Amino acid sequence: MANTRSAAKRARQTLRRAVHNRSVKTHLRRLQKQIRSAPDRSADEIRAAISAIDKAAKRGVIHRNAANRRKTRLNKALAAK
Repeated sequence: MANTRSAAKRARQTLRRAVHNRSVKTHLRRLQKQIRSAPDRSADEIRAAISAIDKAAKRGVIHRNAANRRKTRLNKALAAK
């Protein structure tokens, strides 16, 4: 339990952010899985996934290097198509 009002507020904010970040990460995982499992993946789907990854990295949901790694793997899948 927080000892001050500001600490209690920070705890509430942290919980809200954790829930939101979890939903963003789940969304990214779902996008990547759909692209990997689809036999005919379009460039538009991959571009949309890369855009979502960039936004998550920009907002600090995932690390910048993790975003670059995920984008590289998606581009490799597009090139292998």
